[in-house]
Amino acid sequence: MTSIFGPGALAGAILAASAIAAGAQSITVVLPEEPPSLEPCESKHSSVGRVIIRNVTQSLTVIDPDTGALEPLLATAWEQIDELTWHFKLRDGVTFSDGAAFDSTAVAAAIDRLQRDDIVCNTKEQTLGGVELTVTPVDALTVEIRTSEPVPILPTMMSVVQMSAPGMPLEGASREPVGTGPYTLVAWKPGESISLAARDDYWGEAPEVSEATFVWRSESAVRAAMVQKGEADIALVIAGVDATDPEMDFAYPNGETTRMRISTQVPPLDDIRVRRAMNLALDLEAMKPIIGSGAQLASQLVGPAVNGFNTALQPFGYDPAEATALIEAARADGVPVDTTITIIGREGIYPGSTEILEAMQALWSEIGLTTEIRTFDTGNWLRYQNRPFPEPDMPNVHTDQHDNLLGDATFTLFNKYHSDGVNSTLADAEVDALIEKGEPATGDARAEAFQGAFARLHDDLVADIFMYHMVGYTRVSPRVTWKPSVSTNSELDLSQVGMAD
Repeated sequence: MTSIFGPGALAGAILAASAIAAGAQSITVVLPEEPPSLEPCESKHSSVGRVIIRNVTQSLTVIDPDTGALEPLLATAWEQIDELTWHFKLRDGVTFSDGAAFDSTAVAAAIDRLQRDDIVCNTKEQTLGGVELTVTPVDALTVEIRTSEPVPILPTMMSVVQMSAPGMPLEGASREPVGTGPYTLVAWKPGESISLAARDDYWGEAPEVSEATFVWRSESAVRAAMVQKGEADIALVIAGVDATDPEMDFAYPNGETTRMRISTQVPPLDDIRVRRAMNLALDLEAMKPIIGSGAQLASQLVGPAVNGFNTALQPFGYDPAEATALIEAARADGVPVDTTITIIGREGIYPGSTEILEAMQALWSEIGLTTEIRTFDTGNWLRYQNRPFPEPDMPNVHTDQHDNLLGDATFTLFNKYHSDGVNSTLADAEVDALIEKGEPATGDARAEAFQGAFARLHDDLVADIFMYHMVGYTRVSPRVTWKPSVSTNSELDLSQVGMAD
């Protein structure tokens, strides 16, 4: 077995593995893709989060997936001191898996790790946006977090910031996470599997599952069949067409919304008529069976449960005649509509994604557009997801799937649409102003500013090809007792998995 550890750590890993083999319960989870890293500050990427969140690493606060309520985890209480300053009381008796103490100094180190510049840390960019955090230990179990601008929902933001051990190296994206969670990384065999083992010294209640092995298969039908054959216990993210066993398959609202992000500043996509035509050309209702009939057409990148959702917005609908007319009008005005537009896909981003892109390509061809499909693994797809974009002059529509499980549109709007957002292809002063107006506000003023931003994105800019609010499907072996929740696409809390009698 190829190990990622040095000699001392390897010996410890072997001892841990030996103890598990002699004892308790183990399960196998099959994922749609191999993670590009196990870096705590990249845990917002579902491929990373499914392995480490609540398993290896934990956060100060946590969102209950059933109720949406904010609850304590590594922090037991918090209070706002002034509009920029918060104090968090930390749980006593917690240690990292390397033996380091979890205290206010460790929190400061973890947040400093989040804000470093050598990698694009998606938790920082997608959750904090342009907000800078200054962390000061008050005493061993009290930490002060000061924000560069008012953030009335900072405790909610902290639910996605994973606490990493102070001894973790700061160069690049880590493949050796060290956290406070109930599991520790035993081994990562590249291209094959990742193994986690339960900690003997975990601060909380010991989980029933003592060992979990994560493997990955790109085909939904293969993942489902592995559970059917007893080769795996949980298959995450299977296609609706493969969810055929009522005893083992579970549907759930997964909190994800899909879109195609448009490179809005590159011809011919800088012309709003072309962007509108690309929306009108798609028969999204007819395409739903590819991903699951429970999906709902989207008009914005958040769902109805999110503060800031605009109920007045409606999907564009299917109107190929109007789409063709818009393309021809743009052509007559000299817009280079014959330029090839690249459709960027990601392997395994959701079941049926390849078929969806092929259907889009065919429908766009019918209105006179020429497209090509380029599909990447997660690591290379991220190069096109995040600024600086590797081919900034390439007209493209980019496959994206976004979850907002924290219940507030700030976690979507800044990084996806603000001029400074790490995923944004827009530069619109009015959108920026609405986001900046909403972020420090509370109550109706906050919701109205965000609703205004979504209205401009949909009506005035046609910033995206708006697709679906998704429904997920998971296959679960009768060996285990577990059901998916709204957070399942982003994390798999192994402590919630039990073994059937």
